[in-house]
Amino acid sequence: MTSTRPPAPPAGAAPANSPAQVLTASLIGTTIEFFDFYIYATAAVLIFPSLFFPGSDPTTALLASFATFSIAFFARPLGAIVFGHYGDRIGRKATLVAALLTMGVSTVTIGLLPTYDQIGVWAPLLLALCRFGQGFGLGGEWGGAVLLATENAPEGKRSWYGMFPQLGAPVGLLLSSGFFWVLLHFITQDELLAWGWRLPFLSSILLVGIGLWIRLSITETPEFAEAVKKDKRVSVPLAELFRHHKLSVFLGTFAALATFVLFYLATAWLLSYNVKVLGIPFKDALLIQIYGSVVFGLTIPFAGKIADRTGRYGFLIIVTILIGAFALSFGSLMQGSAQNEASVYLFVTISLMLMGLTYGVIGAALAAPFPAQVRYTGSSLTFNFAGIFGASLAPYAATWLQMNYGMAQVGYYLLGAAVISLICIVATGRDKI
Repeated sequence: MTSTRPPAPPAGAAPANSPAQVLTASLIGTTIEFFDFYIYATAAVLIFPSLFFPGSDPTTALLASFATFSIAFFARPLGAIVFGHYGDRIGRKATLVAALLTMGVSTVTIGLLPTYDQIGVWAPLLLALCRFGQGFGLGGEWGGAVLLATENAPEGKRSWYGMFPQLGAPVGLLLSSGFFWVLLHFITQDELLAWGWRLPFLSSILLVGIGLWIRLSITETPEFAEAVKKDKRVSVPLAELFRHHKLSVFLGTFAALATFVLFYLATAWLLSYNVKVLGIPFKDALLIQIYGSVVFGLTIPFAGKIADRTGRYGFLIIVTILIGAFALSFGSLMQGSAQNEASVYLFVTISLMLMGLTYGVIGAALAAPFPAQVRYTGSSLTFNFAGIFGASLAPYAATWLQMNYGMAQVGYYLLGAAVISLICIVATGRDKI
Protein backbone atom coordinates (compact mmCIF):
# COMPACT_ATOMS: atom_id res chain seq x y z
CA MET A 1 0.00 0.00 0.00
CA THR A 2 1.61 3.24 -1.08
CA SER A 3 0.76 6.82 -0.30
CA THR A 4 -0.57 9.47 -2.63
CA ARG A 5 2.31 11.21 -4.35
CA PRO A 6 3.13 14.48 -2.58
CA PRO A 7 3.59 17.71 -4.49
CA ALA A 8 7.08 18.41 -5.78
CA PRO A 9 9.21 20.51 -3.47
CA PRO A 10 9.31 24.19 -4.32
CA ALA A 11 12.24 25.75 -6.09
CA GLY A 12 14.90 27.08 -3.78
CA ALA A 13 14.28 24.42 -1.14
CA ALA A 14 16.55 24.33 1.89
CA PRO A 15 20.03 22.93 1.24
CA ALA A 16 21.12 19.56 2.55
CA ASN A 17 22.21 19.39 6.16
CA SER A 18 25.90 19.90 6.87
CA PRO A 19 27.71 17.18 8.84
CA ALA A 20 27.96 19.54 11.83
CA GLN A 21 24.19 20.16 11.79
CA VAL A 22 23.38 16.47 11.48
CA LEU A 23 25.73 15.26 14.20
CA THR A 24 24.86 18.07 16.61
CA ALA A 25 21.11 17.58 16.15
CA SER A 26 21.36 13.81 16.64
CA LEU A 27 23.63 14.17 19.69
CA ILE A 28 21.78 17.00 21.45
CA GLY A 29 18.42 15.25 21.30
CA THR A 30 19.60 11.95 22.73
CA THR A 31 21.66 13.80 25.36
CA ILE A 32 18.55 15.58 26.60
CA GLU A 33 16.42 12.45 26.45
CA PHE A 34 18.96 10.39 28.36
CA PHE A 35 19.59 13.18 30.88
CA ASP A 36 15.86 13.10 31.63
CA PHE A 37 15.90 9.32 31.78
CA TYR A 38 18.90 9.07 34.11
CA ILE A 39 17.85 11.71 36.61
CA TYR A 40 14.85 9.46 37.16
CA ALA A 41 17.14 6.43 37.57
CA THR A 42 19.21 8.29 40.19
CA ALA A 43 16.12 9.51 42.02
CA ALA A 44 14.59 6.02 41.88
CA VAL A 45 17.52 4.76 43.95
CA LEU A 46 18.03 7.63 46.35
CA ILE A 47 14.91 9.82 46.53
CA PHE A 48 11.67 8.14 45.49
CA PRO A 49 11.70 5.16 47.91
CA SER A 50 11.25 7.47 50.91
CA LEU A 51 9.12 10.21 49.28
CA PHE A 52 6.74 8.15 47.15
CA PHE A 53 6.82 4.67 48.79
CA PRO A 54 7.05 5.26 52.57
CA GLY A 55 5.72 2.86 55.19
CA SER A 56 7.66 -0.13 53.83
CA ASP A 57 11.01 -1.59 54.79
CA PRO A 58 13.87 -0.05 52.77
CA THR A 59 14.28 -3.03 50.43
CA THR A 60 10.58 -3.20 49.58
CA ALA A 61 10.47 0.55 48.96
CA LEU A 62 13.52 0.31 46.69
CA LEU A 63 11.99 -2.55 44.71
CA ALA A 64 8.74 -0.57 44.34
CA SER A 65 10.73 2.39 43.07
CA PHE A 66 12.56 0.16 40.59
CA ALA A 67 9.17 -1.12 39.44
CA THR A 68 8.16 2.43 38.41
CA PHE A 69 11.57 2.74 36.76
CA SER A 70 10.70 -0.27 34.59
CA ILE A 71 7.39 1.24 33.40
CA ALA A 72 9.20 3.44 30.90
CA PHE A 73 10.64 0.43 29.11
CA PHE A 74 7.17 -0.97 28.50
CA ALA A 75 6.02 2.44 27.24
CA ARG A 76 8.92 2.74 24.82
CA PRO A 77 7.61 0.27 22.19
CA LEU A 78 4.29 2.15 22.16
CA GLY A 79 6.21 5.36 21.54
CA ALA A 80 8.19 3.59 18.84
CA ILE A 81 4.97 2.51 17.11
CA VAL A 82 3.32 5.95 17.25
CA PHE A 83 6.36 8.09 16.49
CA GLY A 84 7.72 5.48 14.07
CA HIS A 85 4.47 5.63 12.09
CA TYR A 86 4.69 9.39 11.67
CA GLY A 87 8.47 9.30 11.19
CA ASP A 88 8.02 6.93 8.25
CA ARG A 89 4.97 8.79 6.94
CA ILE A 90 5.64 12.53 7.38
CA GLY A 91 9.37 12.62 8.06
CA ARG A 92 12.13 12.36 10.62
CA LYS A 93 12.37 16.04 11.56
CA ALA A 94 8.81 16.79 12.75
CA THR A 95 8.59 13.49 14.59
CA LEU A 96 11.84 14.10 16.45
CA VAL A 97 10.55 17.47 17.62
CA ALA A 98 7.34 15.88 18.94
CA ALA A 99 9.27 13.11 20.74
CA LEU A 100 11.54 15.64 22.44
CA LEU A 101 8.55 17.67 23.65
CA THR A 102 6.83 14.57 25.04
CA MET A 103 9.87 13.57 27.04
CA GLY A 104 10.51 17.11 28.26
CA VAL A 105 6.97 17.77 29.49
CA SER A 106 6.90 14.45 31.37
CA THR A 107 10.23 15.16 33.08
CA VAL A 108 9.35 18.72 34.14
CA THR A 109 6.03 17.46 35.53
CA ILE A 110 7.86 14.98 37.79
CA GLY A 111 9.68 17.94 39.31
CA LEU A 112 6.30 19.47 40.24
CA LEU A 113 4.66 16.37 41.74
CA PRO A 114 3.41 16.32 45.34
CA THR A 115 4.77 13.49 47.49
CA TYR A 116 3.02 10.63 49.32
CA ASP A 117 2.77 12.68 52.52
CA GLN A 118 0.84 15.36 50.62
CA ILE A 119 -1.64 13.37 48.49
CA GLY A 120 -1.24 9.74 49.53
CA VAL A 121 -1.46 6.95 46.99
CA TRP A 122 -2.03 9.42 44.13
CA ALA A 123 1.64 10.42 44.38
CA PRO A 124 3.14 7.10 43.17
CA LEU A 125 0.35 6.77 40.59
CA LEU A 126 1.16 10.19 39.10
CA LEU A 127 4.85 9.36 39.24
CA ALA A 128 4.18 6.16 37.28
CA LEU A 129 2.14 8.13 34.70
CA CYS A 130 4.97 10.62 34.18
CA ARG A 131 7.45 7.78 33.93
CA PHE A 132 5.25 6.28 31.22
CA GLY A 133 5.43 9.62 29.37
CA GLN A 134 9.22 9.60 29.60
CA GLY A 135 9.37 6.14 28.07
CA PHE A 136 6.83 7.00 25.39
CA GLY A 137 8.91 10.01 24.29
CA LEU A 138 12.22 8.16 24.37
CA GLY A 139 10.63 5.35 22.33
CA GLY A 140 10.28 7.80 19.45
CA GLU A 141 13.51 9.71 20.01
CA TRP A 142 16.22 7.11 19.68
CA GLY A 143 15.25 5.66 16.28
CA GLY A 144 14.79 9.08 14.72
CA ALA A 145 18.12 10.35 16.03
CA VAL A 146 19.97 7.31 14.68
CA LEU A 147 18.30 7.70 11.28
CA LEU A 148 19.04 11.41 11.22
CA ALA A 149 22.72 10.50 11.55
CA THR A 150 22.98 7.33 9.45
CA GLU A 151 20.74 8.49 6.58
CA ASN A 152 22.98 11.54 6.17
CA ALA A 153 26.21 9.53 6.42
CA PRO A 154 28.70 9.33 3.52
CA GLU A 155 29.48 5.89 2.12
CA GLY A 156 31.62 3.85 4.51
CA LYS A 157 30.92 6.06 7.54
CA ARG A 158 27.59 4.79 8.83
CA SER A 159 29.05 3.36 12.04
CA TRP A 160 30.92 6.62 12.69
CA TYR A 161 27.84 8.79 12.12
CA GLY A 162 25.63 6.28 13.95
CA MET A 163 27.72 6.53 17.11
CA PHE A 164 26.93 10.27 17.60
CA PRO A 165 23.37 9.76 18.86
CA GLN A 166 24.77 6.93 21.01
CA LEU A 167 27.07 9.46 22.67
CA GLY A 168 23.94 11.05 24.13
CA ALA A 169 23.76 8.17 26.64
CA PRO A 170 27.11 8.81 28.41
CA VAL A 171 26.77 12.59 28.11
CA GLY A 172 23.27 12.43 29.59
CA LEU A 173 24.53 10.14 32.37
CA LEU A 174 27.42 12.51 33.08
CA LEU A 175 25.11 15.54 33.26
CA SER A 176 22.51 13.83 35.43
CA SER A 177 25.01 12.37 37.92
CA GLY A 178 26.98 15.62 37.87
CA PHE A 179 23.87 17.68 38.61
CA PHE A 180 23.10 15.68 41.77
CA TRP A 181 26.78 15.68 42.76
CA VAL A 182 27.04 19.48 42.45
CA LEU A 183 23.77 19.92 44.36
CA LEU A 184 25.19 18.04 47.32
CA HIS A 185 28.06 20.53 47.50
CA PHE A 186 25.59 23.33 48.18
CA ILE A 187 22.75 21.68 50.10
CA THR A 188 22.50 18.93 52.69
CA GLN A 189 21.07 15.48 51.99
CA ASP A 190 18.00 16.44 54.06
CA GLU A 191 17.49 19.50 51.85
CA LEU A 192 17.93 17.31 48.79
CA LEU A 193 15.10 15.09 50.02
CA ALA A 194 12.93 18.05 50.96
CA TRP A 195 13.14 20.09 47.75
CA GLY A 196 16.51 19.86 46.00
CA TRP A 197 15.64 16.68 44.09
CA ARG A 198 13.15 18.71 42.03
CA LEU A 199 15.80 20.96 40.48
CA PRO A 200 17.28 18.46 37.97
CA PHE A 201 13.80 17.64 36.68
CA LEU A 202 12.79 21.29 36.35
CA SER A 203 16.07 22.20 34.65
CA SER A 204 15.08 19.97 31.75
CA ILE A 205 12.95 22.78 30.36
CA LEU A 206 16.11 24.73 29.47
CA LEU A 207 17.71 21.75 27.73
CA VAL A 208 14.54 21.01 25.77
CA GLY A 209 14.45 24.62 24.54
CA ILE A 210 18.01 24.29 23.23
CA GLY A 211 17.23 20.94 21.62
CA LEU A 212 14.13 22.26 19.86
CA TRP A 213 16.05 25.24 18.48
CA ILE A 214 18.69 22.94 16.99
CA ARG A 215 16.20 20.35 15.72
CA LEU A 216 14.06 22.96 13.95
CA SER A 217 17.11 24.18 11.98
CA ILE A 218 17.66 20.90 10.11
CA THR A 219 16.09 19.61 6.89
CA GLU A 220 14.74 16.16 6.10
CA THR A 221 17.17 13.27 5.56
CA PRO A 222 18.14 12.45 1.94
CA GLU A 223 16.92 8.84 2.13
CA PHE A 224 13.46 9.80 3.38
CA ALA A 225 13.25 12.60 0.81
CA GLU A 226 14.13 10.03 -1.87
CA ALA A 227 11.42 7.67 -0.58
CA VAL A 228 8.90 10.52 -0.87
CA LYS A 229 10.11 11.42 -4.36
CA LYS A 230 9.82 7.82 -5.56
CA ASP A 231 6.49 7.29 -3.79
CA LYS A 232 7.86 4.47 -1.64
CA ARG A 233 6.15 5.40 1.62
CA VAL A 234 3.64 2.88 2.97
CA SER A 235 0.28 3.68 4.55
CA VAL A 236 0.79 1.60 7.70
CA PRO A 237 4.52 1.10 8.39
CA LEU A 238 3.83 -1.23 11.34
CA ALA A 239 1.80 -3.62 9.20
CA GLU A 240 4.45 -3.56 6.47
CA LEU A 241 7.14 -4.18 9.08
CA PHE A 242 5.52 -7.30 10.52
CA ARG A 243 4.47 -8.55 7.11
CA HIS A 244 7.98 -8.58 5.64
CA HIS A 245 10.56 -7.87 8.38
CA LYS A 246 9.41 -9.61 11.58
CA LEU A 247 12.48 -11.87 11.71
CA SER A 248 14.75 -8.81 11.64
CA VAL A 249 12.77 -7.31 14.52
CA PHE A 250 13.06 -10.52 16.55
CA LEU A 251 16.78 -11.07 15.94
CA GLY A 252 17.64 -7.41 16.48
CA THR A 253 15.75 -7.34 19.77
CA PHE A 254 17.77 -10.16 21.26
CA ALA A 255 21.03 -9.19 19.57
CA ALA A 256 20.88 -6.03 21.72
CA LEU A 257 19.88 -7.89 24.92
CA ALA A 258 23.37 -8.02 26.46
CA THR A 259 23.90 -4.33 25.71
CA PHE A 260 20.92 -3.34 27.83
CA VAL A 261 21.51 -5.78 30.68
CA LEU A 262 25.15 -4.71 30.99
CA PHE A 263 24.35 -1.01 31.01
CA TYR A 264 21.67 -1.08 33.67
CA LEU A 265 23.73 -3.36 35.89
CA ALA A 266 26.66 -0.94 35.61
CA THR A 267 24.55 2.17 36.33
CA ALA A 268 21.17 1.96 38.13
CA TRP A 269 21.82 -1.33 39.95
CA LEU A 270 25.43 -0.51 40.85
CA LEU A 271 24.44 2.90 42.26
CA SER A 272 21.91 1.18 44.51
CA TYR A 273 24.41 -1.53 45.53
CA ASN A 274 27.11 1.00 46.35
CA VAL A 275 24.83 3.13 48.55
CA LYS A 276 22.49 0.56 50.10
CA VAL A 277 24.80 -2.46 50.50
CA LEU A 278 28.37 -1.16 50.61
CA GLY A 279 27.42 2.00 52.46
CA ILE A 280 29.39 4.30 50.13
CA PRO A 281 28.28 7.92 50.70
CA PHE A 282 25.84 9.19 48.09
CA LYS A 283 28.24 11.85 46.86
CA ASP A 284 31.06 9.34 46.40
CA ALA A 285 28.73 6.89 44.65
CA LEU A 286 27.75 9.61 42.20
CA LEU A 287 31.43 10.34 41.57
CA ILE A 288 31.91 6.68 40.63
CA GLN A 289 29.02 7.00 38.17
CA ILE A 290 30.49 10.22 36.72
CA TYR A 291 33.78 8.41 36.20
CA GLY A 292 31.93 5.56 34.50
CA SER A 293 30.14 7.91 32.13
CA VAL A 294 33.50 9.32 30.99
CA VAL A 295 34.86 5.81 30.32
CA PHE A 296 31.64 4.97 28.46
CA GLY A 297 31.78 8.14 26.35
CA LEU A 298 35.43 7.77 25.39
CA THR A 299 34.93 4.23 24.14
CA ILE A 300 31.98 4.93 21.82
CA PRO A 301 33.93 6.91 19.15
CA PHE A 302 36.60 4.20 19.12
CA ALA A 303 33.89 1.61 18.41
CA GLY A 304 32.47 3.67 15.55
CA LYS A 305 35.86 4.04 13.85
CA ILE A 306 36.91 0.41 14.21
CA ALA A 307 33.53 -0.98 13.11
CA ASP A 308 33.66 1.02 9.86
CA ARG A 309 37.04 -0.52 9.10
CA THR A 310 36.43 -4.11 10.18
CA GLY A 311 32.66 -4.46 9.78
CA ARG A 312 29.98 -4.31 12.47
CA TYR A 313 29.22 -8.04 12.33
CA GLY A 314 32.59 -9.37 13.47
CA PHE A 315 33.10 -6.47 15.84
CA LEU A 316 29.82 -7.16 17.68
CA ILE A 317 30.61 -10.87 17.92
CA ILE A 318 33.97 -10.19 19.58
CA VAL A 319 32.54 -7.62 22.02
CA THR A 320 29.65 -9.90 22.99
CA ILE A 321 32.08 -12.74 23.76
CA LEU A 322 34.07 -10.32 25.94
CA ILE A 323 30.88 -9.36 27.81
CA GLY A 324 30.23 -13.05 28.51
CA ALA A 325 33.80 -13.51 29.78
CA PHE A 326 33.41 -10.47 32.03
CA ALA A 327 30.18 -11.92 33.42
CA LEU A 328 32.08 -15.01 34.63
CA SER A 329 34.34 -12.81 36.76
CA PHE A 330 31.44 -10.72 38.07
CA GLY A 331 30.97 -12.58 41.36
CA SER A 332 34.58 -12.59 42.56
CA LEU A 333 35.16 -9.01 41.46
CA MET A 334 32.12 -7.52 43.20
CA GLN A 335 32.36 -9.69 46.31
CA GLY A 336 35.76 -8.13 46.91
CA SER A 337 34.27 -4.65 46.62
CA ALA A 338 32.89 -4.83 50.17
CA GLN A 339 36.44 -4.46 51.48
CA ASN A 340 38.01 -2.54 48.60
CA GLU A 341 36.46 0.42 46.75
CA ALA A 342 39.09 -0.06 44.03
CA SER A 343 37.17 -3.19 43.02
CA VAL A 344 34.13 -1.03 42.32
CA TYR A 345 36.18 1.26 40.08
CA LEU A 346 37.65 -1.76 38.27
CA PHE A 347 34.15 -3.14 37.75
CA VAL A 348 32.93 0.21 36.38
CA THR A 349 35.95 0.57 34.10
CA ILE A 350 35.58 -2.87 32.51
CA SER A 351 31.78 -2.88 32.27
CA LEU A 352 31.45 0.60 30.76
CA MET A 353 34.37 0.10 28.36
CA LEU A 354 32.56 -2.97 27.06
CA MET A 355 29.31 -1.02 27.07
CA GLY A 356 30.85 1.72 24.92
CA LEU A 357 32.11 -0.84 22.43
CA THR A 358 28.74 -2.52 21.96
CA TYR A 359 26.56 0.58 22.28
CA GLY A 360 28.61 2.62 19.85
CA VAL A 361 27.80 0.16 17.07
CA ILE A 362 24.38 -1.20 17.97
CA GLY A 363 22.44 1.81 16.65
CA ALA A 364 23.68 1.46 13.09
CA ALA A 365 23.41 -2.34 13.32
CA LEU A 366 19.74 -2.28 14.36
CA ALA A 367 18.79 0.20 11.61
CA ALA A 368 20.65 -1.62 8.81
CA PRO A 369 18.19 -4.48 8.05
CA PHE A 370 15.21 -2.20 7.32
CA PRO A 371 14.38 -0.28 4.11
CA ALA A 372 13.87 3.49 4.42
CA GLN A 373 10.06 3.34 4.29
CA VAL A 374 9.84 1.33 7.54
CA ARG A 375 13.25 2.05 9.07
CA TYR A 376 12.05 4.50 11.74
CA THR A 377 9.43 2.06 12.98
CA GLY A 378 11.66 -1.01 12.63
CA SER A 379 14.77 0.34 14.33
CA SER A 380 12.78 2.03 17.11
CA LEU A 381 10.71 -1.06 17.89
CA THR A 382 13.75 -3.33 17.85
CA PHE A 383 15.72 -1.07 20.19
CA ASN A 384 12.83 -0.63 22.59
CA PHE A 385 11.79 -4.28 22.65
CA ALA A 386 15.39 -4.95 23.65
CA GLY A 387 14.89 -2.40 26.43
CA ILE A 388 11.92 -4.37 27.78
CA PHE A 389 13.73 -7.71 27.83
CA GLY A 390 17.18 -6.41 28.72
CA ALA A 391 16.80 -3.28 30.82
CA SER A 392 13.36 -2.92 32.36
CA LEU A 393 13.86 -5.60 34.99
CA ALA A 394 17.67 -5.60 35.23
CA PRO A 395 17.99 -3.42 38.39
CA TYR A 396 15.10 -5.27 40.05
CA ALA A 397 16.33 -8.73 39.04
CA ALA A 398 19.93 -8.04 40.03
CA THR A 399 18.89 -6.67 43.43
CA TRP A 400 16.72 -9.73 44.08
CA LEU A 401 19.38 -12.19 42.88
CA GLN A 402 22.15 -10.56 44.90
CA MET A 403 20.10 -10.51 48.10
CA ASN A 404 18.74 -14.06 47.81
CA TYR A 405 21.44 -16.05 45.98
CA GLY A 406 24.64 -14.02 46.00
CA MET A 407 26.66 -11.88 43.64
CA ALA A 408 27.78 -14.69 41.31
CA GLN A 409 24.17 -15.22 40.19
CA VAL A 410 24.03 -11.62 38.94
CA GLY A 411 26.99 -12.46 36.72
CA TYR A 412 25.23 -15.56 35.38
CA TYR A 413 22.25 -13.37 34.56
CA LEU A 414 24.51 -11.20 32.38
CA LEU A 415 26.18 -14.31 30.90
CA GLY A 416 22.81 -15.67 29.81
CA ALA A 417 22.02 -12.39 28.07
CA ALA A 418 25.40 -12.46 26.28
CA VAL A 419 24.85 -15.99 25.00
CA ILE A 420 21.42 -15.09 23.62
CA SER A 421 22.80 -11.94 21.95
CA LEU A 422 25.67 -13.86 20.38
CA ILE A 423 23.31 -16.43 18.86
CA CYS A 424 21.09 -13.70 17.40
CA ILE A 425 23.99 -11.68 15.97
CA VAL A 426 25.29 -14.78 14.19
CA ALA A 427 21.78 -15.66 12.97
CA THR A 428 21.27 -12.13 11.60
CA GLY A 429 24.31 -12.49 9.37
CA ARG A 430 27.06 -10.24 8.12
CA ASP A 431 25.03 -8.80 5.24
CA LYS A 432 22.22 -7.57 7.52
CA ILE A 433 24.40 -5.86 10.17
